[in-house]
Amino acid sequence: MHNNIPTKKLHDGTILPAVGFGTYSLKGSQGVQAIRSAIDAGYRLLDTAYNYENEATVGQAIKQHGISREEILVTSKLPGRYHQHDNAITTIQESLYRAGLDYYDLYLIHWPNPKQDHFVEAWQALLDARKWGLIRSIGVCNFLPEHLERLKAETGEMPVINQIELHPFFNQKKQRQYHEENGIVTESWSPLGRKTNLLEHPLLAEIAENHGRTVSQIVLRWHYQLESIAIPKSATPKRQVENLAIFDFELNHADMEKINSLTISDGRIADQDPAVYEEF
Repeated sequence: MHNNIPTKKLHDGTILPAVGFGTYSLKGSQGVQAIRSAIDAGYRLLDTAYNYENEATVGQAIKQHGISREEILVTSKLPGRYHQHDNAITTIQESLYRAGLDYYDLYLIHWPNPKQDHFVEAWQALLDARKWGLIRSIGVCNFLPEHLERLKAETGEMPVINQIELHPFFNQKKQRQYHEENGIVTESWSPLGRKTNLLEHPLLAEIAENHGRTVSQIVLRWHYQLESIAIPKSATPKRQVENLAIFDFELNHADMEKINSLTISDGRIADQDPAVYEEF
């Protein structure tokens, strides 16, 4: 992988870089610039979603950059309002048209929306879309073990990845253990705890100082050592480069324990509990 970024192998054989690039809220020509600069910095995994309304921006950035399609991995996500099978298939096609791509490398169900209870049907649609070559690898976001168990029981297949809210204020230890036991790779959204004071935390500042690093680098290294793929977002070229420069140092056991001690049981940033939260 470019830039000596380590990789992770998914249970379907797909290989992903250990850090990706989040594109949430990057839109229009400024968004294209930011994503092009991220590709320049060495990011090879781009994360978008139907509901971010920027799949076209991501596709345009890839096109303008000129990087070959084989060198870049693109993730998008199915919104809750299109979980019914046929709607899901049409939405995946629409997703691809927006981005100007022939396939997505990874396509995820954005939220389980358990009250609607169509997520198994949505999963079946992803299985079909993969069979037809629209997507290469399939996964989910924000699924709790009970939701994952149902996918397995009713379709016989587990996701390759589950993208969940994960940062030092909410380290998801039990969920990560479940993933590990079931061959699912963990991916972290809001890895740097956006909208919180995480990056100003004195404990993290102290660890950063000891290593001669920024707090962001410490937190992203923590994700890496937890075996989770973080997808930090930044529109600043300098920060984009900095967020990838985490593979030439290591946090010791004491550092990891200190960072893990920051977790709190209700540490979700916006109280989006997948057991009840619905996203359309």
